[in-house]
Amino acid sequence: MLVRGAGVFVDSASALASRYGIPQLVIGLTIVAMGTSMPEAAVSISAALKGSAEITIGNVMGSNILNILLILGLSALIRPLAVGRTTICCEVPFLAGITMLLFVQGLDGVVGLSDGIVQVILFVLYLVYLLILAQKNQNQEAKEEPAKTTGQRSLWQMMALIVVGLVLVIFGSSMAVDAATAIARILGMSERFIGLTIVALGTSLPELFTSVSAAWKGNTDIAIGNIVGSCIFNVLFVVGISAMVVPVPFAPGFRADSLVAGAAALFLLLFSVREKSLKRWHGAALLAGYGVYFLYLF
Repeated sequence: MLVRGAGVFVDSASALASRYGIPQLVIGLTIVAMGTSMPEAAVSISAALKGSAEITIGNVMGSNILNILLILGLSALIRPLAVGRTTICCEVPFLAGITMLLFVQGLDGVVGLSDGIVQVILFVLYLVYLLILAQKNQNQEAKEEPAKTTGQRSLWQMMALIVVGLVLVIFGSSMAVDAATAIARILGMSERFIGLTIVALGTSLPELFTSVSAAWKGNTDIAIGNIVGSCIFNVLFVVGISAMVVPVPFAPGFRADSLVAGAAALFLLLFSVREKSLKRWHGAALLAGYGVYFLYLF
């Protein structure tokens, strides 16, 4: 379900971008990123409603660390990933900034209603920025050349396939999370370890399969946009909405995880700012970083 769903999702999103002259990066930062982040949103918001809001921070921080260090690392090993100018100048620094904001908000031990409102406002501003970016690119491409058309599928067919691919990915990740969590508990692993690793990996499986599939197919902008957009969505929307539902506990142990997530974003920026791409050795370095973090947790 995950493999097939990710393939359908990436192909349809890429076709949609090509047909209407929308840059793949914008599609990756919006439809693909938010779609593949739905498992994190579902798990975190459901946990908040059920009175287990402490799962929220572990899920988000663990997922963001996995997204950058593990998933982008694997994607870069498969194929060097070109990183766009706006990603380097705007999206990645913004991700690092909001990660540190969450760290500061959690210093008092809880992410409360006012913190959640700030995050949701930032999320709305981020969406406005994406709309401006999309419009700017559309206008520029319209001047350079006519919009590309696929001639194969209608808009509704492409949208339906995007939904089908997303549903397959989400249900596949849900099954994987339930099974992996049950196995972990049988083996006696701690709740924090489960949240930061197994549950985080499970809810990040859509990003993993989507980004790796996009890199394999050569849609590197979608691979990068998916990860950066998903991480931003996780911090601002998932934590923000959860905090507006109920105060989200921020245990002292999560401070180190927040710093690791912020450092991962900064390393992504440092790796890409010079050569405007992630090389295979950058991918190996990111994977090694996750290995060190995993040993720390273990």
